[in-house]
Amino acid sequence: MEKRYGKSDCIWVMDRGMVSEDNIAFLKQENRRYILGTTKSHLKKFEQRLLEEDWHTVHAGVEVKLSPSPDGDEETFILCRSQDQRSKDEAILRRFEERIASRLEPMQARCEKQRRDQRKVEREIGRLLGKNTRAAGLFDVEVKPDENGHAKITWKKIAGRRDWATLSAGCYLLQSNVRDWSDKDLWKAYIQLTEAEAAFHIHKSDLSIRPIWHQKQDRVLAHILVGFLAYVLWKTLAALCEKAGLGHEPRRVLEELSQIRSTDVVLPTRDGIEIRKRCVTKPTDHQAILLHQLGQTLPSSLQQTEF
Repeated sequence: MEKRYGKSDCIWVMDRGMVSEDNIAFLKQENRRYILGTTKSHLKKFEQRLLEEDWHTVHAGVEVKLSPSPDGDEETFILCRSQDQRSKDEAILRRFEERIASRLEPMQARCEKQRRDQRKVEREIGRLLGKNTRAAGLFDVEVKPDENGHAKITWKKIAGRRDWATLSAGCYLLQSNVRDWSDKDLWKAYIQLTEAEAAFHIHKSDLSIRPIWHQKQDRVLAHILVGFLAYVLWKTLAALCEKAGLGHEPRRVLEELSQIRSTDVVLPTRDGIEIRKRCVTKPTDHQAILLHQLGQTLPSSLQQTEF
């Protein structure tokens, strides 16, 4: 990357899947600048900062704020909180929590009525928690032998962990050694990762090109090229929509305009010759407003081309 684009004014941006000790050590060589995603466990160090009300809105439903490093080094941390992600996290956690509790209750009752082997019950609980790891930490489960040596289950929810899960829902943490940017600039630079990832989904969903697991380098490069071209097209459409005051998400506009159809009108004559005319359906009032905002005019008919 540095050989192709140089080192000057370069900022490395990586999500938490790319962050490792080796990568961080590489970035710190020669004072490379970076913005990195961190693991969820790092958030615990900033619990008090999450409770403070000095958040800055940088996007609809997204708030951020800067925080110094708890270790006293030169890094800056960016706390981020997404309202949409918060709703998703809480719904997922609640579903797994209810699933664990609904299974533990009959397992506990079964152990009270039957003579069950302790090790077998422990394996069942291990499988249950393993399948619902998102909420497994909210429960304290113990399997002990009763006075007859049979399995006995006792369990409870850990209130402190539930409170932390609620507080940290929708939150994520970034770290950076860029000290001269605002929290908004740092967040916007990092969020470009999601835009780049979305670009490779555009040609699979919006362009309806099926995903392919490539084995050859030239096919991989072709796949990347198609994804890049789709991204450029998508950003162009987004810029047109934003300029027209229609937001920066072209998908909704395209969905609405996709309902406009072309129709072939066929007029038979006495000589046996058919007169064909391809007409465009009249747009609805909403579609007409969108077209007007975009500065586009629909033709009443289209010229047919024969191949």
